[in-house]
Amino acid sequence: MFVKEFFVFLREYKVMTLAIAFVMGTATDTLVKSLVNNLVMPFFGPLLTTGWRESLVHIGPFAFGIGAFVADALYFVILAFVIFLVVKRIMKLDTVPGKK
Repeated sequence: MFVKEFFVFLREYKVMTLAIAFVMGTATDTLVKSLVNNLVMPFFGPLLTTGWRESLVHIGPFAFGIGAFVADALYFVILAFVIFLVVKRIMKLDTVPGKK
């Protein structure tokens, strides 16, 4: 009885689909990091000072890692844009022909 309920739970809540999506998301993360580091940042590198990711802003006794934050924010924006493009393409494929 318990095992049967467990399998119903797995099927009903699509746990395997969620696991696959998680693995694909991890792979996408690696791909986007490579895209940012190897294809996008070389264009911005000459415009930025060397070591900009390690830039700190000191306010009193506090040191804020502003360079690391900007790098992570840029990574997030690019990741969100890539996901937007993928979802937009997938949603376009799911539409019924002749309908918008």
